[in-house]
Amino acid sequence: MKRSISLFAALVLVVPAALAYQVTGPVLEVTDSKIVVEKGKEKWEIARDKDTKVTGELSKGSKVTIQYRMTATSIEGKEVKAPAKDSKAKK
Repeated sequence: MKRSISLFAALVLVVPAALAYQVTGPVLEVTDSKIVVEKGKEKWEIARDKDTKVTGELSKGSKVTIQYRMTATSIEGKEVKAPAKDSKAKK
């Protein structure tokens, strides 16, 4: 029983971390709805809202580490068509 509880607790702690990502770099732009960070030569634009937790200095030029998640907003499935049968291929 104790082993099952320990395993469950470990999974609860590990699973959310597996779905989280992070990026670190200097801030290029910051608004109420987004933050743009430079990572290497790439610009990373990440959306944010009123619920985004911010600690420390958040201004242009400051170095930040952003924890973020990727969540689907919509998914459209397409029906897979069977390949056409070629009568010549059988001979």
